[in-house]
Parts: sequence; structure tokens; C-alpha cells
Amino acid sequence: MTAYEIISKKRDGQELTDEEIRFMVLGYTEGNIPDYQMSAFLMAVYFQGMSKTETQAITQTMLHSGEVLDLSDIPGVKVDKHSTGGVGDKVSIILAPIVAAAGVPVPMISGRGLGHTGGTLDKLESIPGFRVDYSIDAFRTKLARVGTCLIGQTPTLAPADKKIYALRDVTATIQAIPLITASIMSKKLAEGIDALVLDVKTGRGAFMQKEEDAVRLAKSLIDVGEQAGKSVIAYITDMNQPLGNKIGNWLEIVECIDALQGRGPADLMELTHTLCGAMIYLGKNAATIEEGVNISKEMIVSGKAWDKFLEIVNEQNGDRSFIEHPEKYPHSRHSSALLADQTGYIAGMDALEFGLTAVTLGAGRQKAEDTIDPKAGIVLHKKVGDKVEAGEKIAELFSDKEAELTQAIKRLQKAVTVVSSRPPEIPLIKQILD
Repeated sequence: MTAYEIISKKRDGQELTDEEIRFMVLGYTEGNIPDYQMSAFLMAVYFQGMSKTETQAITQTMLHSGEVLDLSDIPGVKVDKHSTGGVGDKVSIILAPIVAAAGVPVPMISGRGLGHTGGTLDKLESIPGFRVDYSIDAFRTKLARVGTCLIGQTPTLAPADKKIYALRDVTATIQAIPLITASIMSKKLAEGIDALVLDVKTGRGAFMQKEEDAVRLAKSLIDVGEQAGKSVIAYITDMNQPLGNKIGNWLEIVECIDALQGRGPADLMELTHTLCGAMIYLGKNAATIEEGVNISKEMIVSGKAWDKFLEIVNEQNGDRSFIEHPEKYPHSRHSSALLADQTGYIAGMDALEFGLTAVTLGAGRQKAEDTIDPKAGIVLHKKVGDKVEAGEKIAELFSDKEAELTQAIKRLQKAVTVVSSRPPEIPLIKQILD
């Protein structure tokens, strides 16, 4: 068995055996197969795809390339949520304290920003002192004590995924559904979860821009999860405009603070409560998803979710004073407003362009070595469907890089569509797959 034979077999559209997949994945992880051969293999998979059997095999190989957590000694059904990434998507930071407050343990291993999409870890690290680099033992301890813990991928969890993902990122093979499935599910299964809720996004700001591709990905994720004995529910959700009103790391934390205190934007809260409801249901603390949604809302109204968030910040070394008094956080040195050039209704806000623009302002990384400016970002004053007057503020941009603001405004002027009559409402939640 050689890498050359396996690459050529997949290039020609043949199905690989479990042994051949293990040979490639573990060989590359252990340094026995070079980058150029693994790159050729990934490109062959990108063009030829993988069967359900192959997708299951590559997921299991990546999963068992490292440690698989056993959380059976922690009471309750352990449930996590995964989003495929979007612009302004800060749901995990609101969801974890809600679901934990409702009595369902939430082990959450999250990621960093990728391209135009923000990362949960980057947002959390904008809280002064907040740590996401705990050991597995510390993660287990905090999960048992608080009911949730939010950390990054450790060196011992699915190390094959970490190495292969870095190669996919630079070889234009990110969007292969079998590879996305294996990457997501190897990490999620390694967490020791019992159930999983998926938010698979579709639209301009999503990696799966076509709804049919998002559905295919969701079905692939569900298949692998159920083969592993986990309960999985997937939602297909809209990402044609940013979610919520704020884009950028600290700005999004401020929106999470508002949301946990009952002041969250309608679209953000609709999605958050829906996903929380499914998690509370899978965690067996509600008889139906609808009952779970009601419990989720009660966690906000009662203040229990807010108290749980403060507990999480304390537990993970964050400076709670900035959460209780966000106004004391440093501000960007420069700002600029995006103004409407005509009266009418907002018919489109290109989520991809808003995400890329936020990156240029400093809210994301253009190169791996870039440092994120947690203060930078965009605040939306209007969303799709809102009426706007000529000269009225649609959005406000914040950055320490004054030179970037002029170009950013020009870019966003082309990303916003204003029409004379109110556009039809686009549903935020498009499908549920169960």
C-alpha cells in the first residue's frame, strides 16, 4: 500500500477501503506522508467525493488519532451545538449559559475565525483575562462545576483534523462535504457528547452558499453522528445578511451581554432560543423542542442565564468588571458612518462583504500571523426590511486604522441594496432535519 496508489484510486473515482483511508490520514499525521501527497489526496476527494462508508471511515480515523473524552461520570445528557460559521454569529456565547442554566451540561470546544467568519474563541478572548486554553482535566473539572466550559481544540483531541485542516485551508479544499463532515464530527465526538444540535448556514455569508449544498452537508453530519450512536438535530439557517446588529469581537460580546439581559435583537434571539430549545429537549429536560424554547426564554427572563454567564467568566479567569460595565472597555480611535443614498427599504445586506470588510478593519485575520483588534468592527442600525431615509445612518464602522475606513465605506455602499417598496420577508430558519 502506497500513497501514490491511494491517490490515483481516489482520483479515478473508486471507493477506498477503511485501511487505505487510515493509511493516508495517520501516515500524514505522523509525518510519514508529505504535504504534497496529502494535498493531491484532498483535491481528489474534493472532485470525486466520498461515499457514506468512506466518510464514516475518515471521521473515525481522525477521531481516534487522539484522545476521546469519557464524560460519563458527569451527570446528565451532554449536548453541544455547532455552527458552520457566519457573520455576526455569536450564538454560542449566549447559548452555553442558557442551556447550562437549564440543567443540561454543555461541553463546548470551539474554533477561531476563518476567512470572513468570526470565531467564538476570538470573541471570548476579547474579554480581558478570559482563558480558552485549559487542559482536558481542567475542562472536565469546570464542566462538572459550572455546567459548561468553552475552550479551543487541545493537542490531544483529533490531532489529525488539526493538521489536515491547516492543509485544506491553503489548498482550496475547505468546501468538500466529506472533509467538512470529518473535521466537524471528529472534534465533536472527541468531546464525549451524547447529542448534538447543528446550525448549518446557507447564503452569501456561509461556506455553503446554495441551500441544497447546506442540506447535503447537514444530512452527512447527521449520518455520521447517528452511526456513532449520538442524537443529532440540524437546522438550515439563513446567512445572506449578518446575524444580529454587531460584527467584531468585543462588539459581539456587548451584544451577548444585551441578549442575556433581555435586550437582544429579534433575529439573534429567534435563532438562539430555537437552538437552545433543541438542546434542552435532547438533554431530556423538556418533553418537546417547543417546551425547550419556552425554558430557554425563561432562563433569560429569570436572570439565571445572566448569572450563569458571569459564573463562566469568573471560572475562565475573565475580568467580570468589563462584563458588568462594558462602557469602560477601550474604544477604537476612528469611526465612520455608512449613510443611505436614497429613501426606501433595505432589500439586501451582503453578509460576505460585511464579513470581509470587518476583517480589513482589524476584526479578523488576513494572514495567520495577524493580530486581531478586539475593538474593531461594524454596528448595524438597519437590517433587511427596515425603512431608511436618504442620509440616514445604516451602519457605523470602528477601527484604529483610519486609512481603511474610507475604502470600507465604499465597499459597503455596494453591499447594501435599497428599493422603493418593502421586500418580502426571508425566513431565518429554513429547514429542520432530524
